[in-house]
Amino acid sequence: MQFDTQLLPRINAKSQKENGKQYYVDDRGNRFPSVTTILNATKPQADRDRLLNWKARVGTEEATRITTNASRRGTQTHKQIERYLLGQNPICPEASLPYWESIKPVLEEIDTVRLVEGSVFHYDLKYSGKLDCIANYQGIPCICEWKTADKPKGSIEHLYEHPLQLTAYMGAANEYYRDYGIQLKHALLVVAIPEMPAEIFWFEPTLIKDYWNQWEKRVAEYWERRSVWG
Repeated sequence: MQFDTQLLPRINAKSQKENGKQYYVDDRGNRFPSVTTILNATKPQADRDRLLNWKARVGTEEATRITTNASRRGTQTHKQIERYLLGQNPICPEASLPYWESIKPVLEEIDTVRLVEGSVFHYDLKYSGKLDCIANYQGIPCICEWKTADKPKGSIEHLYEHPLQLTAYMGAANEYYRDYGIQLKHALLVVAIPEMPAEIFWFEPTLIKDYWNQWEKRVAEYWERRSVWG
């Protein structure tokens, strides 16, 4: 793996949770809602109905078990990827080994790592988040996001709001790190799946622009609702 000699400076941000919502606070005291908080607050009714129908179908207890396990495996796999990208040659925990074996061939095509698990802020649109990685994939600078799943997604449509999340992180990274020559135009979303090669979703600039327009509308909707809520 090739590491860039000009790693981006990390933002000293603190994570805060309040009423189930997540915020990040920078070292100047700016406190902005996270990307996921904004997406959850402005989720279309069709997506809310789909989630409620799924919970009704499997039962509340089973739904909680599934989401808890998914969150745990995602966290473990992210930590494994982080250690690998930072050159720490980690030993993978057994629970996340199937996901690690799925995604590692993709990671071997990642180089020039600029940032791993870094907080970002978009001061104009007033949102924040924590992105997975800024690096080169097959020689192209991009923002990277790692996901885990038990079965293939099959298409971008089945990624639901993950592309919006990815695009939001890109916009914040481009704004915050502009003076460091960061102007990302491509995005990579990789889904690790047990006993299968990871799914690779590559986003070209034209598609990113469409998602960015959607994201701007969601942010505007969030702050309009906040003004109504007081």
